[in-house]
Amino acid sequence: MNNITNQSNRSAVDSLLRQDRSSRKKGKSARDFINRRSFLRQGMAAGAAAAAVGLLPNRASARGGLTPGDAAILRFLAAAEILETDAWQQYNELGGIQDSEVPGGTGNAAYTTALEVLDSDMAQYVHDNTEDEFTHFDFINAYLTAHDMEPANLDRFRTLPSSKATGAQQIGRLTNLMQLSVDTTWWTRYRSGSKNPDFGDSLPQAIPGLVQGQFAAIPRSNADLTPAPHLQAIANTAGFHFAMIEQGGTSLYPSLAQRVNNVEVLRILLSIGPTEAMHFQTWQDKAGNAPPLTDPTNGLVFPDLNSPPLGGEEFSTNLIMPEPTVFLDRKFPVCSIVRPTETEGAAMGAVKFLTKTGLFVGQSDEFFAVLTELAQAADAAGKGHGDDHDEHGRKSNR
Repeated sequence: MNNITNQSNRSAVDSLLRQDRSSRKKGKSARDFINRRSFLRQGMAAGAAAAAVGLLPNRASARGGLTPGDAAILRFLAAAEILETDAWQQYNELGGIQDSEVPGGTGNAAYTTALEVLDSDMAQYVHDNTEDEFTHFDFINAYLTAHDMEPANLDRFRTLPSSKATGAQQIGRLTNLMQLSVDTTWWTRYRSGSKNPDFGDSLPQAIPGLVQGQFAAIPRSNADLTPAPHLQAIANTAGFHFAMIEQGGTSLYPSLAQRVNNVEVLRILLSIGPTEAMHFQTWQDKAGNAPPLTDPTNGLVFPDLNSPPLGGEEFSTNLIMPEPTVFLDRKFPVCSIVRPTETEGAAMGAVKFLTKTGLFVGQSDEFFAVLTELAQAADAAGKGHGDDHDEHGRKSNR
């Protein structure tokens, strides 16, 4: 069965590669796919038939060149940043600042006001986080292109519907922010002084209800703008989702950095990764300001995290610094760290996690096949791992 699945995945990617080569023969430059402002001005719909991913023949150059494994890591990270950017763009269209840096959408006053309950500067923070994510995939793709490696491109999968609420662009999306099951174990994970997912430890959800159904983090239509507690629940969901997204990047970059060969590629990961941590720190703080409430339309409960049976070290809203915890081996003293950072299976773990949270509800089988192929190639990379791959980043049989 696994062989059949793998063959299906390879067939999907090979099909995309053939389409991409055909596109390049018609004169389309890889740079056409990575200009962020061009994406936005054209509604991020242009080039939807372009290939998702691919590799030019490995003509590595510049400062030692890239191994297929390093290219696979960068390509997966670029794809992850494209997905992240798609989600943040939707948030910015409705609750951020729409300007020349992050154009698109016209804002939704009611939703923006609900977000501002968490912090009066939320619109600015949403805007800046969105812009940052654009620059991440822009840079990584440009770097791949400069080394004659094909950049990541997921345009053909921009098929999911937009919010119908006032302020949202009516364009195809990669991600679904309207049927989320938001994981909030990051809240207790960074407050625990004795547990670490790298040791197989499980931690409780801060908001258990958010993983027990599918909830909107943006208004699906103007009908979601009332009653006020319902709209605030949507904004609260967004607040916890913001931090969930960014804690993922905070872990993913150091996890994959352990697998790279090229020092310059390592520098890229070590330079982008900490910005994800800065984002996470901001959103963790803001999520703590989400007001306790019960959504009258669906029963979703946001509890008071400072009151029994919660409260204490694992739930207190003012404990936003990473609590020192176990690292590498329990025989060592506790240390304040990013967690998890285990490198084995990190990319595929990220794909499975995001899929479980509902971010890709409605996506095609082909989308999942391509994303899986990208993740598997990244996970197979590294010293002793990355040199036995073919030009498409697939593990060879030799």
